[in-house]
Amino acid sequence: MSKILLFVVNVDWFFASHRMPIALAAKKSGYEVHIATALTDRAEEFRENGLIVHELILKRNGAAIINAIRSLYEMVFLFRAIRPDVIHLVTIKPVLLGGVAARLVNVPGVVAAISGLGYVFTARGLGAQIRRWLIAQIYRFVLSNRRLRVIFQNENDKEILCEFSGLNSDRALLIRGSGVDLVRYRSMPLPTGIPVIMMAARLLFDKGVSEFVEAARIVHSKGVLARFVLVGSVDEANPTSLDSDDLEKIARDGIVELWGHRPDMASVLIEASVVVLPSYREGLPKVLIEAAACGRPVITTDVPGCRDAILSGITGLLVPVRDAAALASALEILINAPDVREKMGIAGRKLAEEVFDLTGVVDAHLDLYEKMVTAT
Repeated sequence: MSKILLFVVNVDWFFASHRMPIALAAKKSGYEVHIATALTDRAEEFRENGLIVHELILKRNGAAIINAIRSLYEMVFLFRAIRPDVIHLVTIKPVLLGGVAARLVNVPGVVAAISGLGYVFTARGLGAQIRRWLIAQIYRFVLSNRRLRVIFQNENDKEILCEFSGLNSDRALLIRGSGVDLVRYRSMPLPTGIPVIMMAARLLFDKGVSEFVEAARIVHSKGVLARFVLVGSVDEANPTSLDSDDLEKIARDGIVELWGHRPDMASVLIEASVVVLPSYREGLPKVLIEAAACGRPVITTDVPGCRDAILSGITGLLVPVRDAAALASALEILINAPDVREKMGIAGRKLAEEVFDLTGVVDAHLDLYEKMVTAT
């Protein structure tokens, strides 16, 4: 009989962009692969690729206890029905709620993917401190499961969560990001003409959208010639998302172009001269390794996750977090130095080939699944 692998993910588009290659490789290796997720428009694509789809109502913007209990019940019922050999939980809510359900059902093998510590670790104030304490108790229960292994994308998150939850480090491993398809994301010559400075991300304040817009304003005020573009859409389920009024203001100012959601990032990134991500904290941002694979220099913040995706001074520049003036200064450096942009782009492609190749990421996951199956 086939080994059964079940992915539990917040929403289908995230699974498609970050975990689909792993699922397809697992299926090719003989697993019966299931995906439980909130559905938007990707279910047919999953089924056409031989994945078994289960709709899961897991509201990313719902902190209410009744939503959590309902989701937990759904997961318990699903896990009992499918009887998976391995469950792969991706992002915070699936890890916490799915981790509890896996313990209640005694799932043989559980993989928890921590792709960033999330809003609760970047938020400030008394309310955030209380939420962190509550989540710590759930993490302690979930991660004490001896059948569970935890994947981190950077060492800082690994150290924090091991201390935060009491997780034994021998059950934690590091896989640096979701990988990048080096065939699809090809290194192309930098565009000629006016430099295009691109930020591609969900339009969240925590991603540094405000700092990007303000830095563009500073650079523009000095008469430096460049185009600034934002690629991405709002995420209403996220508490730090911009809204329509914010986008209208950006559009009205006329300094930053709004390109909206673009499905083919491999084609979009090669239009950039510099790729920017001034995020407050990340697991390991996919856009930065995709930019590197395309031979694009990057500017990002000196915070966990972001700094792990570049070689400072070699493939890009690091700036302090929440500092629009410092970001503007870094932008001026690269805008005015096309030779530096070219050298950094070449070094970025080399880094992507050596560290972030999708093939290595997929193989590491399949090896982990096999170890967990044979251990049961």
